[in-house]
Amino acid sequence: MSSPHASTPRQITEPARRIDVVHETDVLVVGSGPGGLGAALGAARAGARTTLLERFGCFGGNITAVGVESFAWYRHEETVDSVGIGSEIEARARAEGATSDESQSTSQAFDAERFKVVADKLVEENGIHPMLHRSFVAPILEDGVLRGVVTESKSGREAILARRVVDATGDADVAARSGAPFHRTPKEETLSASVMFSMTGVNKRAFIDAIKADPPRYRDWAGNFEWDIETDGKEDDLFSPFLRKPFKQAVEAGVIPPNLITMAGTYGTVADTGDLTYLNLIHLAELDGTDADDLTRGEMEGRRQAMQAIEALRGFMPGCENATLRNFGMTLGIRDTRKIDALYNLTADDVRGEARFEDSIGIFPEFIDGYGVLVLPTTGRYFQVPYRALVPRAVEGLIVAGRSIGGDKISHAAVRSMMCCTVSGQGAGVAAAVSIREDAGFADLDVRKVQAELRRQGVRLD
Repeated sequence: MSSPHASTPRQITEPARRIDVVHETDVLVVGSGPGGLGAALGAARAGARTTLLERFGCFGGNITAVGVESFAWYRHEETVDSVGIGSEIEARARAEGATSDESQSTSQAFDAERFKVVADKLVEENGIHPMLHRSFVAPILEDGVLRGVVTESKSGREAILARRVVDATGDADVAARSGAPFHRTPKEETLSASVMFSMTGVNKRAFIDAIKADPPRYRDWAGNFEWDIETDGKEDDLFSPFLRKPFKQAVEAGVIPPNLITMAGTYGTVADTGDLTYLNLIHLAELDGTDADDLTRGEMEGRRQAMQAIEALRGFMPGCENATLRNFGMTLGIRDTRKIDALYNLTADDVRGEARFEDSIGIFPEFIDGYGVLVLPTTGRYFQVPYRALVPRAVEGLIVAGRSIGGDKISHAAVRSMMCCTVSGQGAGVAAAVSIREDAGFADLDVRKVQAELRRQGVRLD
């Protein structure tokens, strides 16, 4: 039987319609994850009227909608880390009681729910116009220049006009639909998607005692898992909050099926209240994060596997005997989709070789997590993020922030980190504001003026 997608689908003609322009702005940021928040804050502080568009009911993206609470879990004593909006966000969240000490690093683990309020405050305090519950539908293009976007929501179709647009969707949705060239990893090689969840009712003392009795290490990530891990060696004996044995025992006992032998992963924090948070245990391979059917399958399969993971932990992890599900993330965690073909595309050599660029918009430590490579920044090494990696070819008026900036697979395994997304985000937002002030396109912009504003905002560039 042929696949329903194998033949050309039936088509209808959508009637032409007139769409109300509901808002006009200088800089429109589409997507409010770490990259989008960084872009909106950077643009607003550079003096631009800024609007932040988000499809969900909260700002924060991966932090709040997905529930990825380990913002900078790579950070160790010798790490030379980014300085800018990312570090500010972490400090602000801590000051407002929205974090706790992260279990494997010197960073802070976010409380995803409390951070929703922190993000609201950041948006309001910086005079950013918020537009929640609106999904990007289509670009508004005039002679190859992006003039704004069309959205869909409970309010119907609406148009938002902007002098510059920042694509912070994570999937390069605006860039792709505007005709900017992009590439993507073959589906069979794509980084897996995850359903994040948390549990409650955990006996903290019993759980921690079990971890201390047989502390897991980063070397445990390798073998009998979904990929082989290449490290620099220096990571192997460091502590990692990694759980695998309970799931292996559950398979052997017939509690979960044999095909879930790859079930394993990390936890975030264990609270005195009995909450075990940010369980990153479910890995859904060969899932296209830009295909709604794949996303539907992933959401349902991920939740099914999460419930099986809870049964395994209840049966085979001390302290979890009476634990239950607390919550799922609002949506799947997608790691890998489109990457733009930028004016410069980062390479593995760049992120592993401490690359330096004249058009630096910030630094990021030598941290790589993906495609079978794990490198932790424990020796002070770092690379610079170049402005050109944010600028897509072929479309004027558009700049990109977050994990879809230009680069190859291994560079993507670095820049997809939430902290690095704030680096590219702040750079993109500032560039958008400066390009308006200078009346220059992104490809022709004097990056020295962008760098001057970034330094004024406290960003470390070198």
